[in-house]
Amino acid sequence: MPNTASAKKKLRQAIKRTIRNRIVKASIKTAVKKFNEALKSKDAETIKIALKNAIKALDKAAAKGVIHKNAAARKKSSLYRRLKEQNIAI
Repeated sequence: MPNTASAKKKLRQAIKRTIRNRIVKASIKTAVKKFNEALKSKDAETIKIALKNAIKALDKAAAKGVIHKNAAARKKSSLYRRLKEQNIAI
């Protein structure tokens, strides 16, 4: 347990950040899963919407500092690569 006031504040901040990070990371995972399901359905409109939502979630997380910008770029690249492998034009 923290003893000083500054240590107590840091603990409160860490707890807040942890909660926010979990929520944001969960939203990323959900968006990517929905994109993968959309790829299986092969419906161009669904894929387009799912891709847009996944990219948006990744960019927001990178902007908030939840994930590193290079990690977001890598994951976005992976999504685009999977889309290209399916030969589906959006």
